[in-house]
Amino acid sequence: MDRRPTLTHCPYCSLQCGITLRVAHDRVHLAPQEDFPTNRGGLCSKGWNAAELLDHPQRLTEPLVRDRRDAPLRPTTWDDALDRVTRAVHRSQRNHGPDAVGCFGGGGLTNEKAYQLGKFARVALGTSQIDYNGRFCMSSAAAATTRAFGIDRGLPFPLADIAAADVVLLVGANPADTMPPAMQWFDEGRSRGATHITIDPRRSPTARGSKLHLQPVPGTDLALANGLLHLAIRYGHVDTDYIAERTCGFEQVRRVVRSYWPDRVERITGVPAAQLDEAARLLGEASTAMVLTARGAEQHSNGTDTALAFINLALALGLPGRSGSGFATLTGQGNGQGGREHGQKADQLPGYRRLDDPQARAHVAAVWGVDPDSLPGPGTSAYEMLDRLGTDGGVRTLLVFASNIAVSAPHATHVTQRLAGLDCLVVSDFVLSETAALADVVLPCTQWAEEEGTLTNLEGRVLLRRKALDPPTGVPSDLQILRILAERLSCRVTFADRPREVFDELRAASAGGLADYAGITYDRIAAEQGVFWPCPDERHPGTPRLFADRFATPDGRARFHPVEHRDPAEIPDEQYPYYLST
Repeated sequence: MDRRPTLTHCPYCSLQCGITLRVAHDRVHLAPQEDFPTNRGGLCSKGWNAAELLDHPQRLTEPLVRDRRDAPLRPTTWDDALDRVTRAVHRSQRNHGPDAVGCFGGGGLTNEKAYQLGKFARVALGTSQIDYNGRFCMSSAAAATTRAFGIDRGLPFPLADIAAADVVLLVGANPADTMPPAMQWFDEGRSRGATHITIDPRRSPTARGSKLHLQPVPGTDLALANGLLHLAIRYGHVDTDYIAERTCGFEQVRRVVRSYWPDRVERITGVPAAQLDEAARLLGEASTAMVLTARGAEQHSNGTDTALAFINLALALGLPGRSGSGFATLTGQGNGQGGREHGQKADQLPGYRRLDDPQARAHVAAVWGVDPDSLPGPGTSAYEMLDRLGTDGGVRTLLVFASNIAVSAPHATHVTQRLAGLDCLVVSDFVLSETAALADVVLPCTQWAEEEGTLTNLEGRVLLRRKALDPPTGVPSDLQILRILAERLSCRVTFADRPREVFDELRAASAGGLADYAGITYDRIAAEQGVFWPCPDERHPGTPRLFADRFATPDGRARFHPVEHRDPAEIPDEQYPYYLST
C-alpha cells in the first residue's frame, strides 16, 4: 500500500537533518527536505542510506532467551521473556538491595523514551543505578559548559549563525566528514570572506579547507588554548567591559596563563610560535568570532579542563551572547542533546534538574505522584557502573536500551567480562548487536521510522520524528516494554506508552527547569519546524539564542576557571610508540 510522504528526521547525528520518507510498493524511498532550516536539502551518505535498516534481513521480531549461561539464545514468547525479566529483578533486589538492578540508556532514545527510562528506574525499580552512553562522548563538554555558563546546550545559537562569524576556530572537530550538511554554513561564511582556523593533529578535510591549521601533539590542546589567551591579553584583545560586566574569575585565569608564553607553548604542543601568534591576532581582531569544540579535544583525561580553557578564551574575547559570535560544542549522537536533559543520567531529573536538589525532587515527584523521599539519590556514572557489574555492591541485573556497550564502552574487553558476571543481562534492540548476543533476554523493539517521538538537535531545537510505517507484527516500542514491565513489577504509578502522552508529562516535569519544554507541543513543532528550549509556556517563542542578557548562573555572570596543562594519562613509549586519534 502506498502512503502519503512523511516529513521526519534522519536517525543518525545531532544535526537531525530533515528528510521525507515515502512508502510505495513495500519499498521506502528517502529524500532530503529542501526547506528544513538545518540541512536545507543536504544529506550525508549515512542519511541517504538510513532506510536500509528498515527491512534489514537480521531484524529481530520475537524475544530471545537462553536457559543457562552457556546455552544458545532461542526464540520464546513475550510472556516467558517478560516473566524472566521480572523474576531476575525481584531476585537481585531481594538478595542484594534496590541498587542491584540498573538501567543503561543511549543518546539514540527519543526524549520520551529517555524520560520514561529515568522514571522507570527511579519509580518502578527504586534504583539509583541508571546512566547512558553519552558519558563516553559529551560529558566533558557538558560539565564544562555547565560550570562556566550554568547550562549545557551544545549550540547556544542556531547553526545558521556560523555563517555570520568573521572568524571560526574549530577545535578537535571535523564536520566536513562527520556532519557534511553543516558545512554549507561554513562555506557560506567563507564565501563572504570569513576565516577558519582548525586545531587538529590530523590534516582532516576540515583542516584542508581552513586558512590556518594548527597541529598540536595529541593531548596538548589545553596548553594551546592558554597560549592563545596569553597572547590575547598581551595584544590588548580582551574585552575588559564584557569581562567586568558579565563574568567573574578572570584575574585567577590571567595569573595562570601568564606562564604560557609562545616558546613554552611551542615546546609543549609542537605548534610553531608564529602560527600561534597568527591565530591569536585573527581571533582578537575579528568583529565577530566563534570557538567550536568537539570530541577530539574533549575525549581526554583532562577533557573538561580543555573545554574550560577554550571557554576562558571565548569569554575573554567577549564572544558568548554576542550576535554572530559565541562558544559552542558540537553534539554527536542523534539525540545526544535531548538524551542528556530529562533524567537518564545518574545525577539528573527531567528539565536538567539536579537529583540532589530538594526543590527539584519535590517538583518531579509531584508530577509522578510519589513521595520525594522515595526517590533514590544520585547513582554511579556509566563507566563506574559497568566496572562493578556482577560484583559485591554492584549491579547484578542490567537492562540496556539503545546502546551497544560491548563495543562502545571504554575498556570494552573488561566491560564484556563484567557483563558475563551479571546474574541477568536484558537488552532491547532491533538487531542482535554484540551486547544483545551476550544477553540472557533479548527484547525486540521498534526502530526510528516505525514510531513517533521528539528529539533535540545540537542547536537545542526540539524536533518531531513522525511514524512512516508499521513495525513487524508483535514488535513493541520501548515505551510499551517499560509500561508492561512496570505493571509486572506491581508499580502503582502510571506509565503511559503513547509518545504524545509521555511528552505532555515530560513537559510538566521539565517546567521551570533549565531545559524547560513546558511550552512545546507536537503541533507547535510541526508548525514551526522545531522549537528551541527553554520555552516555558505556549505563548513563548522559544529561545534560539542564549546568553544575550544573562547566563544561567545564580548571579547571571559566566565563570572563568583557571586550568593548567597536564600530560596525557598515557603517552607513547618503547612498547607502544604510537598515538591513537579518532
